[in-house]
Amino acid sequence: MVTHKRDAAQEFRRMLKWIALAAVLMVVGAIAYLAAMDSLTLHTVIASILGVFFSVLLGCGLFALAFFSDKSGHDDDVTDAGRGGPPRRD
Repeated sequence: MVTHKRDAAQEFRRMLKWIALAAVLMVVGAIAYLAAMDSLTLHTVIASILGVFFSVLLGCGLFALAFFSDKSGHDDDVTDAGRGGPPRRD
């Protein structure tokens, strides 16, 4: 079980790096779109950077966390605890 948790943690960190890259690319795309529409002001750029980056990071990060929970065995521990038995230690 320890190797599953370690492997899942490594995979989660790798996914977070890809998610951060995707968020940066989305911000670049949003700024390019704003530039094409002649809507670039300082406030628009700041709001777009913060909004797009953190929205992508939050949405994808929560999905990645759900996958991490399943792969690391945390979901099994909760399921076993709900049945009244002790958690499994594989």
